[in-house]
Amino acid sequence: MKTQKYSVNQHLIETILSWVKSDEIAIPEIQRPFVWDATKVRDLMDSLYQGYPIGYLIAWRNPNVKLKDGTTAEGKKILIDGQQRVTALTAAILGDYVINKEYKRVKIKIAFNPLEEKFEVLNTAIERDSSWLPDISKITSGDVDVFNLVETYCAKNENIDRKFIFDKIEYLRKITQKQLGLIELDPDLDIETVTEIFIRINSKGVVLSQADFAMSKIAANESYGGTNLRKFIDYFCHLAVAPEFYSHIIEVDKEFTTTDFFQKMSWLKNEKEDLYDPNYNDLLRVAFTSEFNRGKLADLVSLLSGRNFETRTYEEEIAKQSFATLEKGILNFVNETNFKKFLMITKSAGFISPKVIRSQNALNFAYILYLKLKSQNYNPADIGTYVCKWFVLSILTGRYSASPESMFDFDIKNISSKDFKDYLESIENAELSDAFWDTALVQNLQTIVSSSPNFNVYLAAQVKSNDKGFLSKDITVNNLISLRGDIHHVFPRDYLKKRGLKKGQYNQIANYVYMQSEINIKIGNKAPNIYFDELIEQCNGSGQKYGGIDDLQTLKENLTMNCIPETIFSMDIDNYNEFLMQRRLLMAKKIKDYYQSL
Repeated sequence: MKTQKYSVNQHLIETILSWVKSDEIAIPEIQRPFVWDATKVRDLMDSLYQGYPIGYLIAWRNPNVKLKDGTTAEGKKILIDGQQRVTALTAAILGDYVINKEYKRVKIKIAFNPLEEKFEVLNTAIERDSSWLPDISKITSGDVDVFNLVETYCAKNENIDRKFIFDKIEYLRKITQKQLGLIELDPDLDIETVTEIFIRINSKGVVLSQADFAMSKIAANESYGGTNLRKFIDYFCHLAVAPEFYSHIIEVDKEFTTTDFFQKMSWLKNEKEDLYDPNYNDLLRVAFTSEFNRGKLADLVSLLSGRNFETRTYEEEIAKQSFATLEKGILNFVNETNFKKFLMITKSAGFISPKVIRSQNALNFAYILYLKLKSQNYNPADIGTYVCKWFVLSILTGRYSASPESMFDFDIKNISSKDFKDYLESIENAELSDAFWDTALVQNLQTIVSSSPNFNVYLAAQVKSNDKGFLSKDITVNNLISLRGDIHHVFPRDYLKKRGLKKGQYNQIANYVYMQSEINIKIGNKAPNIYFDELIEQCNGSGQKYGGIDDLQTLKENLTMNCIPETIFSMDIDNYNEFLMQRRLLMAKKIKDYYQSL
């Protein structure tokens, strides 16, 4: 017989708010920006006043934890849905501060007009209008005497029925007596079940990730510095994208600036690199996997709760150790030397721009591998080689595409227990056989998607080889990618369209090259045999028309580095499919040679 997985109860709003104030309910998002517009807070108060439902809150109780002295501590309720509504209630009803989108600590004041029974966000005009009560929190929090308030209001507004005003203000005051539904999930439920329940209950279709649950567990734990650790993660990820946010932290969170955490991420204030801008999911995944030798974030949530996987009980000592281990992993992640060294290794493999990195999972595991091998005292030169090879192998084989967590778990356990060189060779033998290079990779290059991971690896190979752009004498593929150059067609798109080819035919990545726009414009919609005749004339001294190449040997070298078959000199529409096949073979060979050179 299936047991009930949650309880549903109605509670007074004042009861919910008292639980928040006493920390019986932890709001893990409280330190993150309050994203609601002030008008939504106004509408929420109006709905309560009118007696309209405002939805359910969903809380997941932490399991009871066994302390070292043998006693048991009852777990808090962690609010996993309803943070914005509860924060809005604390702001409007209690007058509490909120952290806004700019991370500034502000108050949201909601005004009430008892004559019209209307709510509005306080502004200068309303403040000057005596028919409005400027801040309802003074009434709902019990800070004012209702009788005195009515007398003062009626003195400012003539010919007003005192009883009418008293009734409306009293009705507003009792808004905290309205009920709010709370769905409390069983502490023994696993993350997958909690997620499923959340999705089914939440009409907005919002999906919670395991990283969300982990962040909630972190923020709700005050015993082991969870609040600051949570801020550290949030602030680092924000700074990585927007270094100017550094001054905001100093302005709005002076307390945090006194912590070691703040000092350890301050290097980001001058960092303009955008190759790897991790979000909290990435940071947690890397820190957790590299330190705990596990790949499933559900395990992190359990460990932060103190779960003993053998006895299936929860112990305070395990929670304490798990927080310490996670903090170590996070500090390793944000360490300036580690972070910059990893980026340098990635760039050395030709991945110089986020434009050519489309697999965040592969990038995350590459950083995990770097941190792991460093902790195992591998030679720095070997670490660089292994990380590059593993990253490229992961992209080419789609290693972390289908079930990334399971593969993370599989790989980290093997890397932790085996010599990495042996493990890498075993994976290469299994995944990168001759059949892969000669057949599978060639087939994978038969696609129209310019962001294809295989095409990105091909571009990285060109960058590492310092190849010139198609028909360029001096401008490199590196230059064109870095300076926002464009991908163009060897067989011009307009030329193929006018001959009846569809998008899926002319937009093949085997027809793509990085080329200077001015050269592409000059080529226009000419067939290759036409513009290559003109290039030969250019090489024979007729004057420059397409770029700066002025001798046949340099032209042939340019074709070779761009994997263009020399048969291009005589090709037109009749040879297009033949060209695509020949070029795919050349591109696959270049990728193979590149991988083996790493």
